[in-house]
Amino acid sequence: MIAIDLPTARRLVFSVVLGQAAVTLIVALLSWAIDDPRAALSAALGGGIGTAASLAMAVLTFGGSAATDPQRAMRAFYLGEVAKVVVVVVLFVVVLRTIRVVPLAMLVAYVATFFVFWVALANALPTMGGRRSRGSARFGSGC
Repeated sequence: MIAIDLPTARRLVFSVVLGQAAVTLIVALLSWAIDDPRAALSAALGGGIGTAASLAMAVLTFGGSAATDPQRAMRAFYLGEVAKVVVVVVLFVVVLRTIRVVPLAMLVAYVATFFVFWVALANALPTMGGRRSRGSARFGSGC
């Protein structure tokens, strides 16, 4: 069984949200430089949707005392995932119905928030799961 250091996991999750916000700002500024203010707003909205969804999950999963009990922790995780999906759907519907956006800028910024998560996850896996043997780090080994 692998024990997870809750304070470290909590810091990681909230640093991912902060990283997503930073990447959103960078993509919005690049969109403004490449195109126009409407593209920048679209990028800010797309990245903001991804960031808000991650924040909702982080708060619901790691905000309270859910980790004191394994069943509570799993319920909090599932609730966080559901909330994340709901936030994404609701915010995209609201934005697309109320604001004329530049779709490419919005989508690029939204996807960029996923890269922040993937990079953070890739960097955290070896430290959170303990030491990996040389052979187990490769795909297809251990079978």
